Amino acid sequence: MNRTPILLMCLFLSLFARAQTNPAVSKLGECSFRGGEALTFRIHYGFITGGEVKITVNQVTINDQPVYHAVLAGKTTGLIDRIYRVNDIYESFFRMENNLPDKAIRNIREGNYRYYDEVTYDHDSLHVISRRNGKVSVPQNTLDMASVMYYVRRLNMSELKYNDIIHLDTYFGDELFPFYIVYKGKETISIGSGKYRCFKFVPIVEPGRIFENNDDMTIWFSDDMNKIPISIKFDILVGSFKCDLVKTENLKYPLVSKIK
Repeated sequence: MNRTPILLMCLFLSLFARAQTNPAVSKLGECSFRGGEALTFRIHYGFITGGEVKITVNQVTINDQPVYHAVLAGKTTGLIDRIYRVNDIYESFFRMENNLPDKAIRNIREGNYRYYDEVTYDHDSLHVISRRNGKVSVPQNTLDMASVMYYVRRLNMSELKYNDIIHLDTYFGDELFPFYIVYKGKETISIGSGKYRCFKFVPIVEPGRIFENNDDMTIWFSDDMNKIPISIKFDILVGSFKCDLVKTENLKYPLVSKIK
């Protein structure tokens, strides 16, 4: 089995391609989350449940400064776990005022494969320092894998227009990845935990190794003040995966997008 990080798949952060971007949609608004929030997702491949992802964020203090500490943990479950065990953890310490990361940790355990790295971010001098790869130049406002979702959740989605494109730069796996996500309007979806009104986005992915087309990934965020990810769908070369929300804890606002 290929070493495909479950958490990476669930956060729609695979191989990104380039596109045109609308810089007007990149401004941050009010914070839609708070310390103590936890989201739990299950991964489905057809009728098979193969994994679980838990995403938590808490407020901590580093160097006398309050920051958010996000932890994204993905693991296999059931039969898949017995065949090929995966336990991936991504951490991010990012600033409360602008969501820019100060430090990121990637700890990968997939079968016999191991990968660990710590990356610190110097946004003033536009570089990162990786324990594995040393000093690397990066663009302004570069994010890490674990902070991307929280950055997107602070965007004012109600001001987006159909086909607007959000551009973000991320540093991951000792490489710089430009990330583009296209807004596709509002949509109501049904998953195991209920029916939700959502904002729909399509990340632009690179066809080839995993995907056949550049629009083979879709993510739905709740159409309310929380803007939490509700479901993520991957149409890949060997079938279709889904990652669905099953549990929320300590949301900042009531989840009004869920339809009774």
